[in-house]
Amino acid sequence: MTKTIISTPNAPAAIGPYSQAVRVGNLLFTSGQIPFVPSTGQLVSKDIKEQTKQCLENIKAILDEAGTNFDNCIKCTIFIKDMKQFGQINEVYGSYFRDNAPARSCVEVGRLPKDVDIEIEAIALIK
Repeated sequence: MTKTIISTPNAPAAIGPYSQAVRVGNLLFTSGQIPFVPSTGQLVSKDIKEQTKQCLENIKAILDEAGTNFDNCIKCTIFIKDMKQFGQINEVYGSYFRDNAPARSCVEVGRLPKDVDIEIEAIALIK
């Protein structure tokens, strides 16, 4: 199988030695997306709902670049700094996955890149 690097200016550039996403066969693996606005490279806000939305918008841009969408996501992993914010995060997350929701894990962690409050990664099918 061929490994193809996926990159788009519509999601934040990688801040280290990794790719925004990698396609292998008909599977797409995104790197974790933090709530940075692609055009500014800055944190969207301190609000966890806005941060969650920005992470998902960044993933959406990568999915679009790869020729797929949220309907084809098969697994997401959410990393958060405070499990007390889970309800707010879940509310925003649920608006992106109304039907046909993927499998998901949510893990509370001690620290995330750039000291953000949330990071989300996805695995999707490319049809």
